[in-house]
Amino acid sequence: MTGITIALSKGRIFDETLPLLAAAGIVPAENPEHSRKLIIGSNRPEVRLVVVRASDVPTYVQYGAADLGIAGKDVLLEHGGAGLYQPLDLNIARCRMCVAAPTGFDYAFAVRRGARLRIATKYVATARAHFATKGVHVDLIKLYGSMELAPLVGLADAIVDLVSSGGTLKANNLAEVEEIMSISSRLIVNQAALKVKRDLLQPVIESFARAVKP
Repeated sequence: MTGITIALSKGRIFDETLPLLAAAGIVPAENPEHSRKLIIGSNRPEVRLVVVRASDVPTYVQYGAADLGIAGKDVLLEHGGAGLYQPLDLNIARCRMCVAAPTGFDYAFAVRRGARLRIATKYVATARAHFATKGVHVDLIKLYGSMELAPLVGLADAIVDLVSSGGTLKANNLAEVEEIMSISSRLIVNQAALKVKRDLLQPVIESFARAVKP
């Protein structure tokens, strides 16, 4: 029988996805945090999970290597969403996309006087769209980690990054100066798979929908 492949990433998204999978009658055979396997079976022989980097989930689903996936809105905005059906906001892994700057930097004043700002981020597309909408001139510096370091060593005036509790910002003498948007994780589906495997996929989608907390 044709099976279902679900693309997931490790960490918070995986942990918060487990109750949704359970609602669909799917229990992973192993915990990816403790296993080196990248393909994990489940209690249902026709369902398997592939464990990939969070930023790669949309690509695996777009090209049909996975039928379903769960990805943050931040990742989907950077990917562009081509070839993907996004039927559900799962309301998990919630956080916010923010601009943050050193506590002594007057960000609002710099914006008002039309300063050209250097912004470090891995969310280049989202940052570019945000600042373009505001008419703020920026030079975007793409980094892949430790965003908080960039302003501390003079690489950037501010950063655009995901913020949950704000503890890491505070520990590095940074503060939120602007919220760009709320972020949560979405269920994504390969459009071709939804047509070919509708009988298999639709029950899973509906189970997720029933299990989503408002």
